[in-house]
Amino acid sequence: MANTFKTALLLGLLSALLLVIGELLGGSNGLLLAFGLAVAMNFGSYWFSDKVVLRMYRARAVGPEHPLHQMTERLARQASLPTPRVYVIPDDSPNAFATGRNPQHAAVAATEGILRLLAPHELEGVIAHELAHVKHRDILISSVAATVAATIMMVARMAQFAAIFGGFGGRDDRDGGSPLALLATIIVGPLAAMLIQAAISRSREFAADRGAAQIVGSPYGLADALRKIDAGAKRRPLDANPATAHMFIMKPFSGRGVLSLFSTHPPTEQRIRALLGTH
Repeated sequence: MANTFKTALLLGLLSALLLVIGELLGGSNGLLLAFGLAVAMNFGSYWFSDKVVLRMYRARAVGPEHPLHQMTERLARQASLPTPRVYVIPDDSPNAFATGRNPQHAAVAATEGILRLLAPHELEGVIAHELAHVKHRDILISSVAATVAATIMMVARMAQFAAIFGGFGGRDDRDGGSPLALLATIIVGPLAAMLIQAAISRSREFAADRGAAQIVGSPYGLADALRKIDAGAKRRPLDANPATAHMFIMKPFSGRGVLSLFSTHPPTEQRIRALLGTH
């Protein structure tokens, strides 16, 4: 319940930030423009993001004869979920993700690298983690957060070009903010959006780890898998689009220092401690 409240609060902050930026940049018209962009982008994300992402990573569907499909089907029954579509990604980096707008239209994808790296009980933990995302509807939540954040960055970029070419020069204080407010919006808005989106994603990862332990009945397989995936992903990072980083069980590329603030995943050891602390 606390995690659900935190997610709702962060999503509310992200949406409010978008509307505030729209208001600052264009008054009531800017607010309506920002709202319209968010609605349009979320509509597209809701209906088409799964197809786009699966095509992006050249994922191929596998049927009931494949061991990954058989494992996913069994774990889906244990989680009281419909069996999702199952895909294999032709990449040596160990990783996996779930996508789809709801449990009835979900898909689980795993790389060839993770299938080679993990023992069966470890792979069960990974697939259960992805099914927990499906059950909690995290895919929709994360997609909305990513889309709103992308909208904020797009609006800020539009404002940047408008400022360069004098698009805001003719407005007085009644129609919009001061040049300082515009500058702050262009710089601070996207950074705040990225921080909030990353915080939403991190909170959902902890919840999915706990959900995986409940589906499988033990946290140890997933804990061992996270250690192996973390080491394997550092040796062979996935060539991933940053816009999809939040979807994977492990961040596809490393971020240290200040960049860790924008990480869509908690540190692996922190996840393992929290996971083992639940049992």
